[in-house]
Amino acid sequence: MDLLLVEDKDSFRRLLTQALEGSVWSVRAVADPQEALRALEAGPFQVLVTDLRLPGMSGLELIRRARRLHPGLRVVLMSAFGEPKDIVEAMRLGADDFLPKPFDLDALLALLDRLRALVGAPPPDPAEPWVAHSPAMQALDASLRQAAGSELPVVFQGERGSGRERCARRLHVLRDPAAPYLSLPAAALGPEGPDPHLLQLLEGGTLFLSGLEHLAPAAAAPLARAMEGPAGRRLAWMGGLDTGGRLHPEVAQHLGALVLNVPPLRERREDLLALTRLLLDQAARREGRPAPWLERGAERQLLDHAWPGNVRELEVLVGRTLLFCEGHGIRAFPDLGLGLAAPLCLPWPDSAGGLDAMLKAVTRAAEAQLLNRAVGEACGDLPQAAEALGLTVRTLAQRLRDHGIPLEDRGAAPAEGGDVLPRKVP
Repeated sequence: MDLLLVEDKDSFRRLLTQALEGSVWSVRAVADPQEALRALEAGPFQVLVTDLRLPGMSGLELIRRARRLHPGLRVVLMSAFGEPKDIVEAMRLGADDFLPKPFDLDALLALLDRLRALVGAPPPDPAEPWVAHSPAMQALDASLRQAAGSELPVVFQGERGSGRERCARRLHVLRDPAAPYLSLPAAALGPEGPDPHLLQLLEGGTLFLSGLEHLAPAAAAPLARAMEGPAGRRLAWMGGLDTGGRLHPEVAQHLGALVLNVPPLRERREDLLALTRLLLDQAARREGRPAPWLERGAERQLLDHAWPGNVRELEVLVGRTLLFCEGHGIRAFPDLGLGLAAPLCLPWPDSAGGLDAMLKAVTRAAEAQLLNRAVGEACGDLPQAAEALGLTVRTLAQRLRDHGIPLEDRGAAPAEGGDVLPRKVP
């Protein structure tokens, strides 16, 4: 993982760089905040560690600009002169922690280990909307709040596209919103089971296994052993199971303690219009345009539709409709239920690298859209999507991760100066 260190004192910068040699971190150390910004513009870093007082620019201003370039950047501020107001401002700007100098090297390494977990398995956004106006969703929400007070493994059972993974994110946030969270397709687990290093990375967090009905029989026993192992006992386990699906008996003994049913969209029609407006607003903001409103005819269409594809179907419909919507309102959904595919729309690539670079950029953008559409048409069923694309489930899962496409059931919607001390650094 790539770490950018910004410290203008040469001896201290060298000390920290040496302390991280041979670790999982690839360190780029600079003294000038302007040079740091140029490095951030040239490529992504996972973590920024910066001093507060820097030549020509404060660490706070650097954090502000760095987070603008990379919103997901993890940040540590360090200083011997940090005032409470500086610390508060750093946290407001998105810093993860503050280290007052002098500090133990071990404290820095422990902090970086925690940030590495959050980089590899970022926690869900606690502000992610949760629509629960219907009696069915209010009952589920009450169950989630009860489950949040326990450490029981939870299985969310429901139809594809109904929002099982969204429910898991909701429960994770209710339990510990700052802990690491990772979603993996159960079909991608082989006979060796979950990666032990991955389980260690998730310590204190949550692992959600989607599509448990597709778990290979050979992976059941290794998964059960992993859940009972030392690393497995230090994280929360959740899973998604299709309606009518069955857990392997060995897995059921460990993961089936609490099963919560996720209602399909047709059973929560009180949520339908609120969900639609939310999805329209999110899609419009991504395109930098105002969200159109729903006219009465469009609302009636939504309420009269059977929604066999659940919330995922609604997401696809909203995206497709917004693509062709030219006015300020949506009067009707002309392709509702007709299964019409939206055209492949690709962004114009940067011409700085010439034609070859442009073609590579277009190919990558097209691949992302094709993968996303294939998963959407399969209602989140990775084995089905993999078969349609002629890929293995593992290969599909890896390509989705490479493009930053969530492996989930996307449904519910939507710190200066000083001398070095023994085992401490200034």
